[in-house]
Amino acid sequence: MLKARPTLPVVLLLIGCGSVAHAQSMADRAQAAAAASRARTSSSASLLQNVVTPGLSGQPISTVDGKTSFTPALECEKSAKWVELLAQPSSTGDLGTVTISRDTNFDGSFDTALTLPMPVSGICANGIISCTPGTWNACKDYQWGVDGAGTLKLTQVDMPNLTSCYCINNSCGTDLAWTNMASVLGDLGGGVIGALTTAEPRYGAAQASINGPVIDYVGAQSTACTSSPAVSQAAYASNPTAIQGDAAAQASSNSIFQMLKGSPAGTGKVAETRSCTIQRQVTVTSPGYDDIVTATGSFESVTSCGAGCRIYRIGGTGNCDDPPPTFTGRFTVAKPDRLLSARLTDIETADFLQARVNGTIVASAGEGPWMTDALPSDCGTGDNHSAAPNTDLVPMLRRGTVSVNARIHAHGSHKSGYLEVRIEVDTGCEATEDLADLCSGYEGQSQCQLLSENVDGVDTVVGGVHTGLTPLPQTRMFGSASCTLSLTRPFFERDRQYRCVADSGTTPEPDLSRGAYIIDHSTETLLADQTKAADGTVTTTSAAFSMPSEPSVPACEAICKTRAPVINTAAAPAGVTGSQQNDPTGWNTYYHTCSTDNVCPAGPGEEVVSACGCLDEFPEAAVMMQSVRLAGSDLTCNAGTAP
Repeated sequence: MLKARPTLPVVLLLIGCGSVAHAQSMADRAQAAAAASRARTSSSASLLQNVVTPGLSGQPISTVDGKTSFTPALECEKSAKWVELLAQPSSTGDLGTVTISRDTNFDGSFDTALTLPMPVSGICANGIISCTPGTWNACKDYQWGVDGAGTLKLTQVDMPNLTSCYCINNSCGTDLAWTNMASVLGDLGGGVIGALTTAEPRYGAAQASINGPVIDYVGAQSTACTSSPAVSQAAYASNPTAIQGDAAAQASSNSIFQMLKGSPAGTGKVAETRSCTIQRQVTVTSPGYDDIVTATGSFESVTSCGAGCRIYRIGGTGNCDDPPPTFTGRFTVAKPDRLLSARLTDIETADFLQARVNGTIVASAGEGPWMTDALPSDCGTGDNHSAAPNTDLVPMLRRGTVSVNARIHAHGSHKSGYLEVRIEVDTGCEATEDLADLCSGYEGQSQCQLLSENVDGVDTVVGGVHTGLTPLPQTRMFGSASCTLSLTRPFFERDRQYRCVADSGTTPEPDLSRGAYIIDHSTETLLADQTKAADGTVTTTSAAFSMPSEPSVPACEAICKTRAPVINTAAAPAGVTGSQQNDPTGWNTYYHTCSTDNVCPAGPGEEVVSACGCLDEFPEAAVMMQSVRLAGSDLTCNAGTAP
């Protein structure tokens, strides 16, 4: 039942009342303003006719007294239904039907429609995932976009290009789409609106409303009034963080904001909302060869044998004396897991060369074997000898520093010799991870309760209640152009809000003594007051007081009920519904707002069922809504199998 409300005189005076005689009292002026306002806004029909409709359509609006009018320009071009998205879940839990209608020229009617040719198994902030219905197999990833003609499209991309994805079909749970329909529509529609507004910053979604499986967006084109599309608001499209600084600058110069910020309500609260994050921090590095292997000693040469590979030649000039000279190379590996290969590969000598690793003889070359500490007897023959022992040094290098010695026993014109060590390492990219948990302090406090949680863009907790949605593992790219890694992890960032009960002393208690005095000592005709000076002196006063008489208002907005006959022409797979009925004629029921002279404005062919008055149709409306709800439940199989 609709009831009229008395209008506040102060507000009406601000709207504009025209000139009145100064001889009138304040109460008389307020009564006159209220009467003028009721004449224009006392009913929903008059409010729509005089204020709402002209305001939205750009027609003139006049002040309460009718002497002044102006033409508002809220937006030069707008559409009450800019984008409409319909999503219908199927028995597999996927969205079997998704239709997007759009008003591209803001003339108030849809001119394009897009029906997705694939089922929607998962939803992302900027796209969708389509799999074999009811499963998470053979999935394809699509991203929302707009082509050169401004037409909405889906482009197949790799998974890392999508963000905040989650599964909605039966492979992840039962009835996820139905249970979270509002959230599903918001995420799906948000991706569509994001693509449209990113492609054209002049477009904006002013309002979104959800009705069952449909979400409607009210749209506007901010720069349609000017020939140039460049306006200050469009700058935030490419630099959204600038709006925070601009807002802070406005707030710092606003006296009302600063007053509220410094008030007890702004500085101390019984319950505080605290935000924190759990973030996976990834650092990608590419170590060089010298970061992995350190080599010092008697090297005749060090040469490269490819990326991450070096050959060390250890040797010099020998003699046939005792003891023979020894040439040493020392190797230390800082990152053992990066060591791919390390071998003693070649030996070249004039007479004899003995190779030792950490003091142990491992190989030799010469006129004969030299595998003992004793010296060979036939030194100085001058012949060239070689060997390829291919000794594996990896196990010893991974345990610590390794010394490789070349003992040369030679004489004559060919007194030199050497051995070669070949070391190969992995210089590819590597990632180090650290989980920075800034929520651990709140999670362990008994006075803190988890209020909301967003995992990589997916709302898992809203208002302290788990939504049942679980984000899919995310794949992201890290590093630079020269060193890039793709990592897949269960999550990368959790944004949380906790509601924590603060100490009772954080909120200063207000002084209620003055209000208590006024209430305790005032009457219907006497207003008592008590004030306190800066020095603490208390002063009490009293004065005559009277309230102006309240104007009479109707008990309700008078309405009437009518009906008109109608033939059932609805169609179904079996044919026209009316042909299946005994009597295809039914009734359409209408409700009209009565005129000021209490006349029911019945339409053509309508007959009055209930005359003008305060009608109470709530029981009938409740029965109708319950019938529609139960009928909808019968039409939707959301669990089990149909009999």
